[in-house]
Amino acid sequence: MSEKDHSHDHAHHSHAEAKHRFLERLKGQGFKLTGKRQMIVSILLAEDRYISAKELLEQMQKTFPRLSFDTVYRNLHLLKVEGLIEESTFGDGGSKYRIACDTHDHHHHYICTLCGKTELVEGCPMDMLGITAPQGFKIESHRFEIFGQCADCHPV
Repeated sequence: MSEKDHSHDHAHHSHAEAKHRFLERLKGQGFKLTGKRQMIVSILLAEDRYISAKELLEQMQKTFPRLSFDTVYRNLHLLKVEGLIEESTFGDGGSKYRIACDTHDHHHHYICTLCGKTELVEGCPMDMLGITAPQGFKIESHRFEIFGQCADCHPV
């Protein structure tokens, strides 16, 4: 499947459609979405990029003024454990979060360090490089992320 066929540019899908698909996925997993979790999901779906817990907290405090970092982190951790959101560590050592891709295809990302947008890497670098595990080592998963600046943030 090419990058064009499976783009992370969701312009052709509305936020409402994406939220509906995501909520259906949650229901299928039997996951309970509290008000705060629902707000985290709504913000991440609307942003469609990696954002920090600080950005989330600032947006959520408009509705929940006394909301703490601790509560946001606890909810992010739970959503991550459930496989509903993805976490990535950026160059400054800080983590950022986004809705987990709703594709089951194995894939990797280019990630803009300025705006947090992602694009798919064509193919799997492990396959391209012919990387194989040492004898007796069972690979359970792997991630490959390329950090840089997207064309919108750093026009050539």
